[in-house]
Amino acid sequence: MNPKTLQYLMGHSDIGVTLNTYTHLGLQDAKDEMERLKDAQKELDKDKVKELPATKTKFRIV
Repeated sequence: MNPKTLQYLMGHSDIGVTLNTYTHLGLQDAKDEMERLKDAQKELDKDKVKELPATKTKFRIV
């Protein structure tokens, strides 16, 4: 759940109370987040449009 949503639901005025009370992380949680980031980066790379090389344009001043 989004921490700010949980803060609101629990009635905490300080997000630190919410995060320190209801957040418990372990190594597997960190691994899962890293995999999620890798997957998101793959999606971004897949959707990225290849940039075309810049072309030189010559102008003649009259």
